[in-house]
Amino acid sequence: MDFFRFLGNIVWFILCGFISGLAWLAIGLIWCITIIGIPVGIQCLKLSCVSFFPFGKNILLGTKTSSLLLNILWAVFGGLELAIGYLAAGVVFCCTIIGIPLGLQCFKLVKLAFLPFGARIEIKV
Repeated sequence: MDFFRFLGNIVWFILCGFISGLAWLAIGLIWCITIIGIPVGIQCLKLSCVSFFPFGKNILLGTKTSSLLLNILWAVFGGLELAIGYLAAGVVFCCTIIGIPLGLQCFKLVKLAFLPFGARIEIKV
């Protein structure tokens, strides 16, 4: 099973992960320019690692009220673009049978791109 996760992560990185991980990094660095945006930027930098290699990771969304406020701000100032990008890539990947696992990872990352605050990432062993 570990071999298939490794293989999936390599294929993902080549086809989609490098660009999407760089997008998370760029948005995170832009948020870190201001003192108020540093918590948002740090979260983006953490999530770039998931975006680079998503196979073997599970995303659990949070339900805290403080997270809701940050998620609303995030959706307006950066999250919507990433979510639309992942959604479009997921639809394209799912057009072929071989691309379905990659499309499912894109759909998993749509949730994370739209609601990153309060989300927890579990690594499957």
